Amino acid sequence: MARRVDSAYGSRMNAVSTLKAEDDLFRVWEWRIPPGGSTEWHTHEYAYTVVPLVDGLMKIDTPDGWVEFPLTAGEPYCRPAGVSHDVHNGGDTDIVFIEVERKG
Repeated sequence: MARRVDSAYGSRMNAVSTLKAEDDLFRVWEWRIPPGGSTEWHTHEYAYTVVPLVDGLMKIDTPDGWVEFPLTAGEPYCRPAGVSHDVHNGGDTDIVFIEVERKG
């Protein structure tokens, strides 16, 4: 099940997420963000872990301002529930990552 995330910025290409697996404990998404694309503002309901599949550069709009976050393929990172941001692809190739949400 793929979903396109609509952007508030009109013609910008947007992120596409695909639900890969789900059970009572976890939900696993594949995310693809094209160059210039973004996820749009969102708040994470669950704690999550991201595993980048490619190297890249995220430019993240947060409530406290912009942050650049380099991605290294295979190097995971974790974030708590409640994180709010708009993730942008700051590079010239697609950003692809797996996001694993821990329910509850």
